[in-house]
Amino acid sequence: MQIEAVDHIGIRVIDEQRAVDFYGQFGFQVVFRQPAAFVTILRNAAGVELNLITNGRADFDGKNVLMDVPEKHPGYTHVALRVDSMDATVQRLAQLGIPITEGPIQLGSGLSLFIRDPDANVIELRHSQGAH
Repeated sequence: MQIEAVDHIGIRVIDEQRAVDFYGQFGFQVVFRQPAAFVTILRNAAGVELNLITNGRADFDGKNVLMDVPEKHPGYTHVALRVDSMDATVQRLAQLGIPITEGPIQLGSGLSLFIRDPDANVIELRHSQGAH
């Protein structure tokens, strides 16, 4: 077996439309819905795919159990999405009113910043120096 690429990223959300609207600001569009399975698939022009898992608990307290509580639970902590320009990304986030929770900071050979979606899922926006 050879892993060739990441196929998609699953993100649990509470409110499908709120999540679709949020990720739509980054160029993602709905390409498939399967309400019975609680899945809405989004894709952007570069072919990056997000699967919104739309059965998040309505009584969510706003705390991401993997990031915001002192006990460190195992699990995926964030998704990192490549951007073409950190300066343009910072400007666009400001225009959209999306707060940066950390960064931009140098991590390895690139610059990263972190934001949260409306369900407190962590998103790293990363520009690798030398990336085209």
